[in-house]
Amino acid sequence: MTTRGSSAGRTRPLAWAARPLAWAALAAALACALPARSQPDAGGPAARDDDAPPPPPPPAPGPTERGAGSVWASCAEHVPPGATRPQIQETFPRNGFSGYAAHLEITVAHGKGETVLPEGFKVQGDSDAARALEKAGFVLPEADAGAGPTSTTTATDTGATTRLLIPFVPLPKEPGRTVLQLPPVPIAVSRASGELVTVCTRPHEIVVEDPIANERDPKVKPNPPPRPQREEWVLAKQLTVGILIGAALGVLVAWLVRRWLRRPRVVVAPPPKLPWVAALEELEALRRSGLLSEGRTDEYFDRVSDCVRKYLGARYGFDGLETTSDEMRALLARVRPPVPVLPQIARFLADCDLVKFARLQPTETDCLEAIERGEVIVHRTTPPAVRPGDAGGPPSARQAPPARPSRAPEEAP
Repeated sequence: MTTRGSSAGRTRPLAWAARPLAWAALAAALACALPARSQPDAGGPAARDDDAPPPPPPPAPGPTERGAGSVWASCAEHVPPGATRPQIQETFPRNGFSGYAAHLEITVAHGKGETVLPEGFKVQGDSDAARALEKAGFVLPEADAGAGPTSTTTATDTGATTRLLIPFVPLPKEPGRTVLQLPPVPIAVSRASGELVTVCTRPHEIVVEDPIANERDPKVKPNPPPRPQREEWVLAKQLTVGILIGAALGVLVAWLVRRWLRRPRVVVAPPPKLPWVAALEELEALRRSGLLSEGRTDEYFDRVSDCVRKYLGARYGFDGLETTSDEMRALLARVRPPVPVLPQIARFLADCDLVKFARLQPTETDCLEAIERGEVIVHRTTPPAVRPGDAGGPPSARQAPPARPSRAPEEAP
């Protein structure tokens, strides 16, 4: 009993002596836990995982003031003297995933005469701004792939408002949760005077997570299905264009050639025969015809009359077939020098009218006599031969012009 009691008495003071050590350990644990709970939960469920490593400290922030002493490798602000700095509002997501674009939304309020450049924001691939963005862990997507910056301008009562949407792809160098800082980027505005105003945005921080951070056992995903790729076949395009142009030129040339072949051509008519030559040939052809043997004396006599009438009209300058006998006699009476066989012509015309209008049937003898009388009239009215001294002259000099009827008022028709 004494021994048990003495042992109990010794253990109680030891337990009371250990309480201050336990309270000290509890206070130290609370002191360590309070700073961890005071930080914002930026990573969602993955931030509360006991196995996740603590986020690395953010990089030293650059100068955020836009004073005269602010210098950034990614942006150099420039406001010409006398110009007013455009007012901008910026929005950038606080969280994102590695490899996924995070859009910086910028709203620029400017005057009516000012215009945000069509691209709004452009960084050359080998410039200091591009190297600063790459060093900060951001990459600009290719604009040709359809992921470039977009610009929308809306007119207001006092000016205009332009909304820019610029994508940035965070690519941290280390896996896991990373805090990146987007450096200021330049925004160019063109004034009405042609000057350029360049303003810089504020730096923005973003907590970047791996796309598979919330998966306990991430599996390797298969490659996406293949997509059809269209390439520009330059040779085929050039050949097609050349063939189309050649076909069009061929059709045009064919049409021009066809039109040229169908053009009205100038036919050089042979020189007309002399009236007396044509009349004698026609009378000779009529003499050799078979009209008399066939008994067609009326037609024979009528053709002789027409031949003589046509000759007299061509010889003396009038239409012999459309002129009556009286009119022909009157026209021939006015001819100077006088027609040598004018009485014979008058009797021939009278006999022809008698056969034509009196319905007389001429005999074969009458027909032969009529053709002989016609030949005599042609021979007697043929111009005299050219003198021997003019034999070497041009043909026009050897051809006598047709006599014209005289218009003397003292001569009656």
